[in-house]
Amino acid sequence: MDHNVKKTVLYKNHIKLGAKMISYSGFYMPLQYVSSLIEHMTVRTNVGIFDVSHMGKFILKGKNSHKFLQYFTTNDLSNIKTGQAQYSCFINQLGGIIDDLVIYKISEEKFLLIVNAANIDKNKKWINDHLNHQDLTFIDLSQEYSLLAIQGPKSLSSIQKLTNISLSKIPFYYFEIGKFSEIDDVLISRTGYTGSKGVEIFIRNKHAENIWNEILKIGESFQIRPCGIASRNSLRLEMGYRLYGQELSEKITPIEAGLSWITKFNKKFIGREILWKQKKEGNYNKFISFLVEKKGKIPRSGYVLKNAKNSTIGIVTSGVYSPVLKKGIGLGYLTKNNCDLDKNFIFVSIRNKNIPIQIVKLPFLKKI
Repeated sequence: MDHNVKKTVLYKNHIKLGAKMISYSGFYMPLQYVSSLIEHMTVRTNVGIFDVSHMGKFILKGKNSHKFLQYFTTNDLSNIKTGQAQYSCFINQLGGIIDDLVIYKISEEKFLLIVNAANIDKNKKWINDHLNHQDLTFIDLSQEYSLLAIQGPKSLSSIQKLTNISLSKIPFYYFEIGKFSEIDDVLISRTGYTGSKGVEIFIRNKHAENIWNEILKIGESFQIRPCGIASRNSLRLEMGYRLYGQELSEKITPIEAGLSWITKFNKKFIGREILWKQKKEGNYNKFISFLVEKKGKIPRSGYVLKNAKNSTIGIVTSGVYSPVLKKGIGLGYLTKNNCDLDKNFIFVSIRNKNIPIQIVKLPFLKKI
């Protein structure tokens, strides 16, 4: 065991439940408990629970916190109210994505930021390097709080008895702070990374084990299942959600990544001019999503995309077998000089064979 790899508070619980553990983003995380296929379909048809405590958790508060985030992230923070969350990204001066994140507006002068585990230190440095306002306080709570995700069509009803907050009345991408499993001041958010209905629960580490066990116990009648990162990956891919290090990086802009919808040019922000020029001229690598119609052929990260002449025209960034569609699905990029090709003649190279793909719009699953 590598002692440099961190453990979440629930590490022993995962071992006890028979999880296969792997090193992921600097943490030992459950890959799967029984089967990633079973766990995937549990979330699509019933209810599953994920330990996502590896994610970074920051607080930014003070008089200028809104102003700071408005300048250093691409989305328009003035569009959200207290009690609402927003998907956005930090970018650098060249428009590259430092990280994608979810911002929770706790009050006019206090925000919770949930960032990717692999980017915790990088984000901390970026924020601290630009904290030149006197009325700002930055706190890293990553090692003090845990994050649980309860996902699936029966997620809200399965845990409703544990809280006096009406979960079904929380709109998507909103949150409430209240009592959960007799613990006060728990943040419960209608967010998730699966595309299925669900909530995420933000709790102090000292309460994490009890709440994890309470959720599993009360969820028994719903056949709740603990789920690992393998199913979390296939679930996010069915929705076309980007993953940092795969679809997103500091060499990729939000325009290239198909994230224009979280890039608001009606405000001033770092890298704005570069992104506006890119969007206006259209000269950039194009993000694509595609299906592999041939049975049993699964695209993987790093596989190349080719044209009818067998020339390389792009790359696969993520690929997986979709348990719902029962076929291979993938995300990737076409290089900028190949974006206008006939989409009916694009192939993915799998074991030196060119397999036809069908480029489609996201999400892969139209209804959940």
